[in-house]
Amino acid sequence: MTPDRDNSERVLGGAVRTVSALTLLSRVLGLARDLVTVRIFGDGHVGSAFAAAFAIPNMFRRLFGEGALAAAFIPEYSKLMRDDPARASAFASLTIGLVAVTTSLILVLAEVVLAVVLFALPENPERTYSIQLVMFLLPYMPLVCVAAMLAGMLQVHGRFGPGAAMPIILNVFIIIVAMPYFFVQGASAATWSWFIGGAVLLSGVLQIVWSLNALRGCVHWSRGFDAAREPARAMLLRLGPVLIGLGTLQVNALLDTFIAMWPNWVGPTIAGQPYPLDQASNSILFFTQRLYQFPLGVFGIAVATAIFPALSRTADDNERFIVMLRNGIRLSLFIAIPATIGLILVRTPLIATLYSGGGGFSHEGVERSSAVLIGYGAAIWAYSLNQLWTRAFYAKGDTMTPMRVAIAMVGLNLVLNVALVFLTPLREAGLAWSTAASAMVQSLLLPMYFARKTGLRIMDRATRLAVARSLALAVAMGIAVWLVSNLLGPGEGWNAQGLRLLILTFVGVAIIGLGAYAGRFAELRWLFGRNGSRK
Repeated sequence: MTPDRDNSERVLGGAVRTVSALTLLSRVLGLARDLVTVRIFGDGHVGSAFAAAFAIPNMFRRLFGEGALAAAFIPEYSKLMRDDPARASAFASLTIGLVAVTTSLILVLAEVVLAVVLFALPENPERTYSIQLVMFLLPYMPLVCVAAMLAGMLQVHGRFGPGAAMPIILNVFIIIVAMPYFFVQGASAATWSWFIGGAVLLSGVLQIVWSLNALRGCVHWSRGFDAAREPARAMLLRLGPVLIGLGTLQVNALLDTFIAMWPNWVGPTIAGQPYPLDQASNSILFFTQRLYQFPLGVFGIAVATAIFPALSRTADDNERFIVMLRNGIRLSLFIAIPATIGLILVRTPLIATLYSGGGGFSHEGVERSSAVLIGYGAAIWAYSLNQLWTRAFYAKGDTMTPMRVAIAMVGLNLVLNVALVFLTPLREAGLAWSTAASAMVQSLLLPMYFARKTGLRIMDRATRLAVARSLALAVAMGIAVWLVSNLLGPGEGWNAQGLRLLILTFVGVAIIGLGAYAGRFAELRWLFGRNGSRK
């Protein structure tokens, strides 16, 4: 094993362990949050309204905080930290100021537009409630965008923990505020949504305070921006194509929300015909998305987050760069392929255990959510790889290619949305399948263009063999879980579904863990920091 390869494995493994551990804690708390809130909001119009209000500011977080701006900022900031730390601090100060001002202006404009819409439309209590809730939660947008950018700075300084821990703050705040609902006689879900929204806003403030404290000693904040003008100009030139590319994706996500919220915001018909979705659709989509985002966030995004600063630092050294990228591919698929298969196999007991009972999803809601999860879950491997491919392009300074592919995928997704929602009986599951299909196509196009643009050979023999071994192990796990599932039977009631979920999960994890250990998979060693031979 070469020193470069050994060092890349050590750096990647350590960073992924830190991000994954804290993200796992965050996601567990997130599931606890969902267990509480789904039993407050249910799968009706209140749940759909809160889901939309919560999703909109988070779209901006993905665009500005964790998406386009972070992708344009981190490579430039990494180089400045290496060559001129004082200039890097000025650049960081200017960037945070730009994020705060820009997102605040967007907030003011959005609030004005929504106020006009609310005033102009005919009176409709459910629509009014939904739009007002969106307006109430929108100030979370600038808060979380600034916090996410601060987390990006921390990553460059090798501090992955504080940023990965920030969602924990959000989840804890929501759980604390939500729990009293169950002890207040006659409590209203619609009323409690305002209390939970207030907890979201307070968590945004604390996330910024938390990040600034973690950055003490790393960044010397400055009002003198002269030294930062040139790198800021380079960042903005890089930012344009990235904003277009990722911005189209966020517009697409917004269109998905609008399609799902049409019955809530407009009515039960479209062009005089019955609309294929209902007031529960957005709530079902929102809570189901949380389930496939669990493994994606804990591992898929964690790998991409951990690897991006390292890819940026080695962008000028193709040998070290491709070693790091190949390790990221192996680690992503080692986790994502079993997650894809496993989540589809346990979907019904998972949803029934987490979301049904106590005012949560109805029996129909569980069935509809299960259909949605098949669609989303089928592409976990593609979502994970796309995170990695996109960052590889950005580290190399190529923002145009991902932009072009993203725009094409938005068009594909929109066509599939219309076809699958309106021309098939899939209902809201059609939105999930269109998202998954677009992600799969994107995961095939991006590496093809990357190899063509860079001339780098991405999949060497060792990487292909490692991916094949991961796939074989995942298939074996899937067969075993399917056989056990058939032996157990369907199961009725919450207790039976919970026991079924525990057994199937244990079987799946045990086979993957023991199989990887017996097969001496290097990916297992990278995750847990063990020494051993490499295969």
